[in-house]
Amino acid sequence: MVNIVGVVFLCGLGLISAGRLNDEDVLSDLQRVSQLKGLALDFVGQVKDFDVEELSTLETRVPSQEDMLCLSDLTALTTGLQSGQYWALKMFDSWGSIPSGLLTGNMYDLGNFDECLNINHGVSLGRTIQGKYCFLSVSLAQALGVQSSIIGHFKTATCLPASCSATYMNTFMGMVTKQLLNVSIPSSVMSISESSCQTSESVPWDGLTIFMIVILSVMGSLVALFTLWDYCLGKNQDQLPTIVKVFSARVNSRALFRIVEVNSSPNVIDCLHGIRCLSLMWVVFCHQYVMAALASNINIFHAISWEETPYASFILHGFFSVDSFFVLGGLLVALIPLRMMDRTKGKLNVPLMYLHRLIRIVPLLAIAIVMYLKLMPIVADGPRFGSGYSGTVDCENGWYWTLLFVNNYTEEKCLGHTWYLSVDMQLFILSPIMLIALYKWGKKAAAGIFVLIVLLSGCLFATIMVNKYSLVLKNFSMDAQKDLYFATHTHATPWLTGFLFGYSLHLNRGKKFQLSKVVAWSGWILCLAMIFTSIFALYPYAKWTGPDLSTFAEASYYTLTRVGWCMALCWVIFACMNGYGGLANSFLSSPLWQPLSRLSYSVYMWHMFFQEINIRSMRTNSYFSNYTIMLNFWSTFGFAVLFAYVMHLVIEAPFGGLDYFLRPKQKTPPLVKQKSQIDDNGHNNLEELKVTTPTPAEN
Repeated sequence: MVNIVGVVFLCGLGLISAGRLNDEDVLSDLQRVSQLKGLALDFVGQVKDFDVEELSTLETRVPSQEDMLCLSDLTALTTGLQSGQYWALKMFDSWGSIPSGLLTGNMYDLGNFDECLNINHGVSLGRTIQGKYCFLSVSLAQALGVQSSIIGHFKTATCLPASCSATYMNTFMGMVTKQLLNVSIPSSVMSISESSCQTSESVPWDGLTIFMIVILSVMGSLVALFTLWDYCLGKNQDQLPTIVKVFSARVNSRALFRIVEVNSSPNVIDCLHGIRCLSLMWVVFCHQYVMAALASNINIFHAISWEETPYASFILHGFFSVDSFFVLGGLLVALIPLRMMDRTKGKLNVPLMYLHRLIRIVPLLAIAIVMYLKLMPIVADGPRFGSGYSGTVDCENGWYWTLLFVNNYTEEKCLGHTWYLSVDMQLFILSPIMLIALYKWGKKAAAGIFVLIVLLSGCLFATIMVNKYSLVLKNFSMDAQKDLYFATHTHATPWLTGFLFGYSLHLNRGKKFQLSKVVAWSGWILCLAMIFTSIFALYPYAKWTGPDLSTFAEASYYTLTRVGWCMALCWVIFACMNGYGGLANSFLSSPLWQPLSRLSYSVYMWHMFFQEINIRSMRTNSYFSNYTIMLNFWSTFGFAVLFAYVMHLVIEAPFGGLDYFLRPKQKTPPLVKQKSQIDDNGHNNLEELKVTTPTPAEN
């Protein structure tokens, strides 16, 4: 899955010319299209008189047994049509036609998916004819022999016997169409791909699918068993065996939904929960637009005018939510280990630090890869599920790059939204060097990190200038996305900014800053100005016919806002911590954010699972509008949270409980007790005490 800028760009690039149409061209193109509107109605009548024997003479290879079955079923089909049999009529009744609304971007006619797959007609003892649903891809401009600026290709549903391969179906379609139109249509104009075909028969489970189901069943059984133990035998919750605490859904739910009083400790940054959750919702909302652009919309050309609205800036610049997560990640990676190093006199157990992170992230990530690959076809079906999940090929070929946390530098981005995990993990691996340097050399090391931020900002600026890259939608290129968005060094600046801010908080722990009203108000005005400038500064240049932004201006914008956004976020955290947050602090520090904040990593992992299921299982075309997408967002977010809760109980919390067994058996230090002691499941579930952050998706 690519980011929001890339996807909307790819959709818009192919459709941009729709906004610059010539009335004469539109009229002539529509007249040609209208000549084909009756094609679907005439097709059934033509098939009645079709000689199936001619089909076998066109194949140069020796017919196989499957080919003979196909010919036999096609013969039965033509016979059924001639006699008006119900099953044969249903097979053509489920077909799509030329989509209405080609001028508004309607490129799909989904037909009737379930009617086709439910066909099951017995023709002989022990053998039946079943429906096979496929998409017929038609390049309408080539078929009409025109150079059209508005008519590209469309896909319409077909239904033929399941025994027929795509090769035979293409030959059959070509012969019937030739009889109907008296012209030969090449495969480059009209063809059926086997990858788009589906039947009612489920694909046999392979070893990986069985392994996944066994693992989930075993983990679910353990959770159920120890939850019953907890309810039936756990009279004293303080004396439960550790293994029960690790697996019990009751204990883990209590830890997950525990509401901790705000300002319970000066060492706790309560507003981080609200910032994390709002950033997560922003990410999910942006991805909802990505999926809407990929759906079977009847008006996708509307995305062109939508992109020119001020509201679209919130979506097109959703990548700032990623920078927000990098700031939080850098802040926590600096703040927590430095406090621990103060207590251990500079000692940092780096291997154990890495192991904690892997325990936190890898189990859920590995399960997600397998479930995206194998579970999606099991739990849902629909007209556009023929080719499976959009990242299926990448996962099959390069799943290990994701588990090695380097997929941001590869072409095979299995679970593409996990590029963030790779960047965050790479920065985390380097963090012990900076932590030790800060502990030993203090502000001198901090000055070195500041210089590194300046150098990386200069590198980003130079990359844009030298390559003349542009991230404005109308001039966007995939090379720009690869070099400016996925590369670790381009996102190191917000992470290092948060890291320095965490070091500053560490130096001033327990200290309250007294600010005058003028300073406090000035800080908030500058903060809000930076936020709105980052989001809306490029709005005048979003119009397709508007002025172009110079490379220097755009390079300056992306370089400065990458730092400015992070500084604005740091001000929000600083103000909330020191009593200058006002309504913002009351909102961001609300205890109601805490459960969702603890689930945020799991929600991030699964939200695109539901988004893709929704667009691929739709039986009818959708309508692109802000209101429709908002409705879909809330349904997606709700299901993602529920599923994240289940996976938290079955996978995340039990594997996270391994942390308890790895922790040295010693008296719990005061810092760890700051908020809720140790969770009932035997491991620390506080976000402030995890050297990890929940993950946003790519935009």
